[in-house]
Amino acid sequence: MDALPTHAGVVVVGGGILGTSIAFHLGEAGVRDVVLLERDALAGGSSGKPIGGVRGQFSDALNIRLAARSLTAYDRFAQAFGADIGLEKVGYLFLLRTPEHVSSFEAGMALQQELGIPTRLLSPGEAHDRCPFVDPDAFLAAAFSPSDGHAHPTAVATAYARSARRRGARIVTGCAVSDLEVRGGEVVAVHTSHGVVRTSTVVCAAGPWSRGIGEMAGVALDVHPLRRQIAFTEPLATPAPGLPFTIDYDSTFYFHNAADGVLLGMSDQAQAPGFDRDYTDAWLPMLRAAAARCAPELAELRVRDGWAGLYEMTPDANALVGESPEVGRFLYATGFSGHGFCQAPAVGEVVRDLVLGREPFTDISPLRAERFAENAPVLEANIV
Repeated sequence: MDALPTHAGVVVVGGGILGTSIAFHLGEAGVRDVVLLERDALAGGSSGKPIGGVRGQFSDALNIRLAARSLTAYDRFAQAFGADIGLEKVGYLFLLRTPEHVSSFEAGMALQQELGIPTRLLSPGEAHDRCPFVDPDAFLAAAFSPSDGHAHPTAVATAYARSARRRGARIVTGCAVSDLEVRGGEVVAVHTSHGVVRTSTVVCAAGPWSRGIGEMAGVALDVHPLRRQIAFTEPLATPAPGLPFTIDYDSTFYFHNAADGVLLGMSDQAQAPGFDRDYTDAWLPMLRAAAARCAPELAELRVRDGWAGLYEMTPDANALVGESPEVGRFLYATGFSGHGFCQAPAVGEVVRDLVLGREPFTDISPLRAERFAENAPVLEANIV
């Protein structure tokens, strides 16, 4: 990768899916002196270990707009970047157990359809037809959108970084940020393990590590890391083609195809915040119990391996995107709480426009970091 320059017009901190998207979109807009700093390898943090979901099934209009624009970008990605990102448009299938959840999703569907997401409500039998593993007696209805699916985030981040470099960006890996120098309320330099780079604009896209980067500038980014694990089953005797990305909304248990087996996961409500990324089999009984409630056959499958990664959580499980009002030219795109990959293409456009002083395609002011101090959280129901 590249050496650290002494000066840059824009420094992007974080070489994951958000950071590389931002660097690419800046370069595409003609900004030639972009430097992206990554403490490890590209996509070495959360972007290297996500579930890869892309969906438009959110309950909040802003999240739907960001997701819809990103879905379009992912549909065109292979042609635009010449990269195979493993995009599988198999749909998302939310299994709904209670009348309250059905009503909530029906309200969300009306908004999604208005904004171009082709969601619809399925009967248990129709859901079983799409995903034979699910027990149709275990739920009342299911929400489905054929425009959703999953892809490979590392491939996307790599393609973004490669294209950003072709447009003049410098990508500096193994380069940890140690301090941000602020004078008179303005960013003036970034101190790193490789030296100092002078700049007037910093974009924090450091995922779970964003709180610390914000503190260096005196900006409160209410983000904390939370371990999430997934497991991979042994190959199925008869591989199941084209399973939807299926989620039991009540328990958060989810699964989809992974090679000849199945990827399994769920949120652990007892998991304490922290940077632990060690995988453990201790969670498998909980996972199997959840699977047994909605997809009993999956509960019996042998697990061959798994891994742990970090979600970057905020108090309302929604992203932080904006520019600090206290520290001039300190911008941020972080805290996506599990849907950063889903929204990365659109957020790259938004941050590009904020850097250039242009109006983004949609109003992202609800995602400003100050909303928690103002008691104005963003309400999003479809987070698992």
